[in-house]
Amino acid sequence: MSYQDARRLGPGRLVVASHNPGKVREITALLGPFGIEPVSAASLDLPEPEETGTTFIANAELKARLAADLSGLPAIADDSGLCVEALNGDPGIFSARWAGEAKDFGFAMQLVHDRMEATGPDHGRDAHFVCALAVAWPDGHLESFEGRVDGILVWPPRGDRGFGYDAMFQMDGHAETFGEMDPAEKHRVSHRADAFAKLVAKLIA
Repeated sequence: MSYQDARRLGPGRLVVASHNPGKVREITALLGPFGIEPVSAASLDLPEPEETGTTFIANAELKARLAADLSGLPAIADDSGLCVEALNGDPGIFSARWAGEAKDFGFAMQLVHDRMEATGPDHGRDAHFVCALAVAWPDGHLESFEGRVDGILVWPPRGDRGFGYDAMFQMDGHAETFGEMDPAEKHRVSHRADAFAKLVAKLIA
């Protein structure tokens, strides 16, 4: 689809199709300057769909479509995760599931570390975060974008800002982990910011 054919995303209510408070906060902060009024899926009592896609984009699209269908409003969904080179890209699209039913990312980070250690003493620490954003409208129109940042994993985790695996991820060119970084700086440089910049260029700017 060309930029000329893209659907514009104007001011008004937009459902953030996530029950993850950290993601909702970050997406809300990114949308704020554009006159868009984010409404969380949780506040509308929308269900969380089973993520049956095999890619970040596919999972973001199915979440956005469901939220738009049920709410009658445009909806934005995020699917993101940590991909570790030494683990052949895991946890990848299963990043949230590694935290278990309790959403315990302390446990998930320990699991990543333990599995890396089990690969042997020569494992690398390279990793990257991926964020896929999908925007769906109630009439079925859909736009998708993907962002990425590269870095290394540190142990033990550092910092209590951010969420998920942020405290063990140090982005290339930065001395702080995402867990230590000022939220405004993370919003500027993260994988979610990369995907959002592409969204803005096509749908808002």
